[in-house]
Amino acid sequence: MITRTLGRTGRTVSVIGLGTWQLGADWGDVDAAQARAILDAAVASGVTFFDTADVYGDGQSEKFIGSYLADNPGHGITVATKMGRREAQNAENFTLAKFREWTDRSRKNLGVDTLDLVQLHCPPTAVLSTQVVYDALDTLVADQAIAAYGVSVETVDEALAAIAHPNVASVQIILNGFRLKPLDAVLPAAIAAGVGIVARVPLASGLLSGKYSADTTFAANDHRTFNRDGSAFDVGETFSGVHFAEGVAAAQEFALLAASTGLSTPQAALAWVAQLAGVSAVIPGARSVEQAVSNAQAGNAAQLSPEFTIGVTELYDRYFRAAIHPRW
Repeated sequence: MITRTLGRTGRTVSVIGLGTWQLGADWGDVDAAQARAILDAAVASGVTFFDTADVYGDGQSEKFIGSYLADNPGHGITVATKMGRREAQNAENFTLAKFREWTDRSRKNLGVDTLDLVQLHCPPTAVLSTQVVYDALDTLVADQAIAAYGVSVETVDEALAAIAHPNVASVQIILNGFRLKPLDAVLPAAIAAGVGIVARVPLASGLLSGKYSADTTFAANDHRTFNRDGSAFDVGETFSGVHFAEGVAAAQEFALLAASTGLSTPQAALAWVAQLAGVSAVIPGARSVEQAVSNAQAGNAAQLSPEFTIGVTELYDRYFRAAIHPRW
């Protein structure tokens, strides 16, 4: 597995990590045995970076990971969690007292004294320009409750606001073949500042697997069913905000591009993001052992051709740029 430095954390992590939203909620049901098998398979395949959040299954994802860490001492895994969505999304809730409460809960769930990396979980935009918020996070570092902090954001402007703060270690943002705007300014700014970029939703909620048709359906408790209109959270988190039918059509064309790489369609999608300058880690989820292994293999892929990137950009321009670029 190719490794990268995770921004200002200074930690070395696998370029393909494991997103664990699906081990908590909003992707259908998962049990403890299935979660453990996925974590085992990912690590056996070279993954050393897990991403979770305190609200994934109300802490279930963190607890699954905590159990894994306890059973595998000397694991060498970096765990990034997130906080800030246990309360109403009001800027006044982002206080040192709340941060202590939330990180204490995550430390208990994960079974650690110090959290490796804590990210503000897509907070209100105003939070990212509020110095007292960063002062509170610095206090948690000084107290050794957390080793480093970053942010997870929805928009490019939010990412740039966070990168401007000197102690932000990483920025997590949606980046995939159907969401290219971060390439314009976010990646160059992150490289200049030494901030790590964690690319989330790298398969556009599965669209870039190339396995869906216009008739594909999902479980009722899967966000790909209940959040297509953004009624639960930012619609950009579901299929990267693209219209499902258009996404299916574009994914079919993407699969034709991927065929020339010698990789599967999802592996090509992951490898392309992982090979972008400035990206520290890509965090696809996995709902099976097979997915976890296949995703990890993308971290060993040979460099994709410039022609592949040209094809990705052309697809984006034709299908999505007009709707996606102005919004996020």
